[in-house]
Amino acid sequence: MTERPEDPRRPTIREVARLADVSHQTVSRYLRSREGLKPQTLARIDAAVSELDYRPNLVARYLNTRRTGRLAIVMPELVASNPTRILSGATEAAHEAGYSLELVSFGGGIDARTERLLELADSGQVEGILTLAPIAPSAQGRLGNGAAIVVSADFDDEMRSVGELIDAAPVRDMIERLSGLGHRRFYHVAGDLKYASARARKDAYLEAVDRLGVESAGVFEGDWTARSGFDAMRALPHGALPTAVIAGNDMVAVGVMRWASEHGLEIPRDLSVTGWDDTEFGRFLTPALTSVELDLEGVGRNGMVRLVKAVTGRDLAPSPGPVSRLLWRESTARRDQTPRRLG
Repeated sequence: MTERPEDPRRPTIREVARLADVSHQTVSRYLRSREGLKPQTLARIDAAVSELDYRPNLVARYLNTRRTGRLAIVMPELVASNPTRILSGATEAAHEAGYSLELVSFGGGIDARTERLLELADSGQVEGILTLAPIAPSAQGRLGNGAAIVVSADFDDEMRSVGELIDAAPVRDMIERLSGLGHRRFYHVAGDLKYASARARKDAYLEAVDRLGVESAGVFEGDWTARSGFDAMRALPHGALPTAVIAGNDMVAVGVMRWASEHGLEIPRDLSVTGWDDTEFGRFLTPALTSVELDLEGVGRNGMVRLVKAVTGRDLAPSPGPVSRLLWRESTARRDQTPRRLG
């Protein structure tokens, strides 16, 4: 397609139609639903929409079709983590589909939330709802007054990971690689075991050390804080130190590294340490922390992609790549020395 000169006016549906070489009625149909249109037609309209940076006029859409052009995300009343990255991914996908997005939160438990959510679905105020908080199974996938409901399976009632985000395979990968680098004695400082993610990482740790036949110095039940990492190292009995510590998250790893520094141990020469979450401060530590990156924006985007599909039939591109990715950095290395002993 030819390059379009800059124009301060908002592109119209007829301009999209001319550029895509289709009727404006076809573009209008495309904006309502992609179902029934030929792949070649969809491709031409997609390209025209992208080139013109076309965004539907939501007021006109509502007057003509009684559609609101609005979607909603439902959050728990209280959350245990910062959902900003998840919301960022969801918002980007919603805007890409031409929708505005509202964030709502309902108090009470699952039953009360479900009742309020169904009231919203039946109100005609939104065309679809993505809920990041659990609702009653009977309401999942239900259509209200034209409002689809999609439930993210990744979180519990307090935004704690319970779905794909709790996959602890990277813990097994850490131990396998470190074992291959000569490490034979491991130690796991777990997160708060009320969290499914902490339990999954603990189970993966125990499975890996058993399968590989390496030694475990134990599992310390922490609480995701740097203090718990420090206390876990302090709780080790006198004797041979572990050569590698698998920390529940980056904050815990910081506590482990602080304890090591205070006891004259050099990382990674004397002790390899891994974290989880790939926080910015972990990347800028000295040495930089081996960690697991979570694609939270991708989780938000994929939830919204499912909602847009349910509402319009349109297939937005999902987030590419896996939810988690293990990043090896300077805090881990080959083990060539006899483990030091606590004095």
